[in-house]
Amino acid sequence: MSAVSGSVSTALSHAVVDSATMFRRQLRHMLRYPTLILTAAGVPVVFLLLFVYVLGGALGTGLGGPSDGRDAYVNYVVPGIVLMTVATAAQGTAISVAIDMTEGIVARFRTMAIARVSVLTGHVLGSLAQTLLSIAAVIGVALLVKFEPTADFGEWLGAIGVLVMIILALTWLSVALAMVAKSVATASSMLTPLMILPMMGSGFVPTESMPAGLKWFADYQPFTPFIETLRGLLMGTPIDNSAILATGWCFLITLGGYLWAKKLYNREPTK
Repeated sequence: MSAVSGSVSTALSHAVVDSATMFRRQLRHMLRYPTLILTAAGVPVVFLLLFVYVLGGALGTGLGGPSDGRDAYVNYVVPGIVLMTVATAAQGTAISVAIDMTEGIVARFRTMAIARVSVLTGHVLGSLAQTLLSIAAVIGVALLVKFEPTADFGEWLGAIGVLVMIILALTWLSVALAMVAKSVATASSMLTPLMILPMMGSGFVPTESMPAGLKWFADYQPFTPFIETLRGLLMGTPIDNSAILATGWCFLITLGGYLWAKKLYNREPTK
């Protein structure tokens, strides 16, 4: 029994060390190409400015704000924009994994004495760091356009924790989808729906304003509880059961994405 326990402990320690090495590889890549963070933040910032300054007045008034409802709307829309940032970064992760898979670097890793899972874990941890930096940039811009969160220190910590759960879930899913894709272009297009789902949830308008069929979809897709939990933590709006649903969705997506990605990686023939 002790021999088996020692073997498991040794394998786990090797996996942790190798994952840390792959994480450092991703960090060096991120430092070498800082435009990756700007790209992940750029699209959400454009949407933020578009919705706040072009549509915010009318949409904010519809939310029950003042005659110029732009200030009310920016506080409503920022959580949806933050989730769009996570989806955009997940698309970037899929592209990165697809590049590694198609350019032969993964084949080289397979010939080395490293834990197989560490190659995937390195991508996920690197994406987590990059996505959090992109979110910080988006929130910085949001503050400049009069975003006024009411969260205290504990609620900010809770919001960060929720975002970490969501990022890990969507990143593992993106890794699995990238390994299914046959090319970098395919990997990129497969993640496009993730950028649309915040718009088809409560990210930009309340689901109550939608037609019945679309409202049903918006209420039961994962991004709506993600957004409502984040909005409740940042703005003090009711969370109700959104936190439980968000946690459940994160667990299912993370577990499914991890197991799927691991199976696909191990199934690839050694070159």
